[in-house]
Amino acid sequence: MIQTLFGSLNEPEKKSIFDRMKQAVTKTRDSLGEKIEGVIALTREVDESSLEELEMVLISSDIGVATSSEVITALRERAKRQGIRDGAELKQLLKDHLKAILDEHQKPTAKIAPPLVIMLVGVNGTGKTTTTGKLAAYFRRDAKTVLLCAADTFRAAAIEQLQVWGERSGVEMIKTKQGGDPSAVLYDAMQAAKARSTDVLIVDTAGRLHTKNSLMAELDKMRRTAQRIVPSAPHEVLLVMDATTGQNGLQQARLFTESAGVTGIVLTKLDGTAKGGIAIAIARELNLPVRYVGVGEKIDDLLPFDSEAFVESMIGG
Repeated sequence: MIQTLFGSLNEPEKKSIFDRMKQAVTKTRDSLGEKIEGVIALTREVDESSLEELEMVLISSDIGVATSSEVITALRERAKRQGIRDGAELKQLLKDHLKAILDEHQKPTAKIAPPLVIMLVGVNGTGKTTTTGKLAAYFRRDAKTVLLCAADTFRAAAIEQLQVWGERSGVEMIKTKQGGDPSAVLYDAMQAAKARSTDVLIVDTAGRLHTKNSLMAELDKMRRTAQRIVPSAPHEVLLVMDATTGQNGLQQARLFTESAGVTGIVLTKLDGTAKGGIAIAIARELNLPVRYVGVGEKIDDLLPFDSEAFVESMIGG
């Protein structure tokens, strides 16, 4: 079942997401799916050789050495205990295990009184500001009232870029001048969202990494500022990651998860990589759920993540 921050999607919406996910991971499926099929086709009896070959296939899709080894170890133990009949059963067991990894840290979002406060964090270039705008449009399509906060005051044109996205989705934005205090504009946005009983406040934060400490200190200050107005805020801190950076993006992600209280991942540019297995590496190595995936450039090209649709689309039936 696909859980959003406001509940579950109906069947037509699920089908649409499945179809779009399938299209988005075409590059990964053409690479990973075909390689797995090659292993399966030659596997009349599941033995150590076929498992080792499958492990190399998983590593090549950016699932990562540690996670791939864990998956193969589990399959090896299953083969010893109960046996694995053939390649078809091996493939199904693989899909079940990958889905379990993706689902491990997915939790239903607790219902809260508005505003739901979502902070987006991440390094510049991952699509953070664009994702902020797309997320606003996503909630607007769900008939929620949304307010944007332009707290990335350091990157040139970030405020203007977010304003364009806000206008596209009919969402108002609280902003200050470039170089202004991010916590001050967040304070104003929190006050406005609370006064208007806005359903969702989405905050675009700075993505500077020239000095880790100054960035993390600023994010921590913003968290404290939000809590002055809404003690439970922020309710989600979503780390925006670029799927095309693969394993290289994981180290950057670790810096944020260690210091910024990240609760989930938005994986952008999923349609642009043949190594979509990075979503599984993220879930296992960062112990975080993937909340949304970016699958294109259009305003509605942000989907709530569904593990079943992802694994089925990536590996194939």
